[in-house]
Amino acid sequence: MTRAERTRVAAYALSTDEAGRILLCRIAPSVAPGEIWTLPGGGLEFGEPPQAAVIRELAEESGYEGEIVGLADVTDRVVTDSEGGGLMHAIRIVYRVRVTGGELRDEIDGSTDTCRWFTPDEASRLNLGGLAQHALTLAEAGASADASPTVDEPAAPDDTGS
Repeated sequence: MTRAERTRVAAYALSTDEAGRILLCRIAPSVAPGEIWTLPGGGLEFGEPPQAAVIRELAEESGYEGEIVGLADVTDRVVTDSEGGGLMHAIRIVYRVRVTGGELRDEIDGSTDTCRWFTPDEASRLNLGGLAQHALTLAEAGASADASPTVDEPAAPDDTGS
């Protein structure tokens, strides 16, 4: 690996409620202009297990506490690193997470600035990052899995999330 290359591992929460809404966070304009919505989540700290990171990130970005229900997906992509100008191998671990407590609130001075619940139809009309687009498909597949067998979704290689 050269100095201009790095790997970033991140964990994201795919959370839905009883009404079938999905929890999404808006990326702060200082990070990415254009009202881009993504899943709550972010990079692992050194030595941090992904399962701990996703719960920490959920709390930081939304105010919610949660528990992991299962692994939803793992995707990766090589992108231009906005921080270093080289290449970044982004590995994204998406967990299904049930909200167990806390109160929805905005994140102050973070990579996201607000989180909200959206129906799938509302979410489809937002400016979704590639990870959120893929998660919406996973969420809809998860909702129908109660009535039919689960179908594996292909990896979405179109962004790094937040």
